Amino acid sequence: MTLDDRLQNVAILGAAGKMGSGIGVLIAEEMAKLKLKPENKDKLYTLTMIDVNEKALDGLRSYTTAQLTKRGEKGTVQLRHVYGHRKDLIENADIINQFVQDSTSVCTYATDLSAAKKAHLVFEAIVENERIKIKVYKRLKKICADTTLFLTNTSSIPISYIDKHADLNGRLLGYHFYNPPVIQKLVEVIAADATISELKKIGEELGARLRKRLVPANDVSGFIGNGHFIRDGLYALKKIDELKGKFRFPGAMYIMNKVTQEFLVRPMGIFQLIDYVGIDVFQCILKVMRTHLSDAALRSKLVDKMVKFKVTGGQYTDGSQKDGFLKYEKNRPVGVYNIRSKDYFMINDRWKKSIDAKVGDLPEGYAPWKSLLMNPKKEEALKKHFDSLKRMDTFGAGLALDFLKRTKAIGQKLVSDGVADSPELVNEVLTNGFYWLYGPINEYV
Repeated sequence: MTLDDRLQNVAILGAAGKMGSGIGVLIAEEMAKLKLKPENKDKLYTLTMIDVNEKALDGLRSYTTAQLTKRGEKGTVQLRHVYGHRKDLIENADIINQFVQDSTSVCTYATDLSAAKKAHLVFEAIVENERIKIKVYKRLKKICADTTLFLTNTSSIPISYIDKHADLNGRLLGYHFYNPPVIQKLVEVIAADATISELKKIGEELGARLRKRLVPANDVSGFIGNGHFIRDGLYALKKIDELKGKFRFPGAMYIMNKVTQEFLVRPMGIFQLIDYVGIDVFQCILKVMRTHLSDAALRSKLVDKMVKFKVTGGQYTDGSQKDGFLKYEKNRPVGVYNIRSKDYFMINDRWKKSIDAKVGDLPEGYAPWKSLLMNPKKEEALKKHFDSLKRMDTFGAGLALDFLKRTKAIGQKLVSDGVADSPELVNEVLTNGFYWLYGPINEYV
């Protein structure tokens, strides 16, 4: 069965979630393009969006329409070619509306897993819990045909483990989209030893059609992306314990977030990133990796406390940031959680100036991540930044260089442990999936 055949009937599990909703938009668009081809005019296309939350499915309808409209607006030139045979569609708005209508017409919504019965291809983007995933896959095996293929968006659970315990006989491929899937170009692809060659080929062709950058990772818990991010986060959490005696907890948190964002020229500080992912999700991934790697060090008492206090970060349905380690206004940090008082210490100018003075100045000629993102000479600018950093004798520079060395060591160990086949693949995941300007395995330190 070709990819075109499989795209006639697709199901998405966890369709109303952050990842499932984005995957749904991408697949709906691809199915609509197939449906519009003259040779497919008599074929039926069905995309079944399945989620346990019926209310969330209502919101998914609006989200899907809004995202498809945005994609139509950005791809008007291509759509004019697709709808070239429609002489009644003159204005761009007419073409975009027709594209949205054709894309959403393939979508159906359900709360019952049995709705996936006729799917030729199933995308799973449910909670990152191996027990629940395996239970769902066992049901799917009974419900779906023996020829159905499965793509899991797991970001940490070994594919071989799910495949074996759900008895899928190699019909499972790790296909880890990055958030949000509609925008992010990166997909980590993880095959188990048992994964059948047909599914591997389907994954490759699908990635090309969706214009994604596919990066292979080996089937080791956490893979490349979370294998690095989780350990990066744990190192930052460890530094909090070291610094809080001198700077108190809010000061330590502020310093490490500042150092990892500004001194290391990243799009956001490490604690902003953990908040974005979700502290509860971070905890969940820690548990998965700790279990499958038998590494007791993959634990954080602070993360456990935050989840216990139900301060977990994540995003609201409109995409705005929920409070986590940091408090946000218009997605900008304005406060730091105080673990002792269980409320937020609000950042004020006087306090900020005092802490910044102790951290020390940024390197001479510093330019933030955003200004360097599209700079054709960003590599030259980064080299100057880190050369300057190495000449500095300030507290902040020392913290930054230590973090840079640790980040590099984490990346190198992913290669030596066989998680990634090369340093280039580690760098590719971090630069594309996390929007870093440079890979962790570099010559800056």
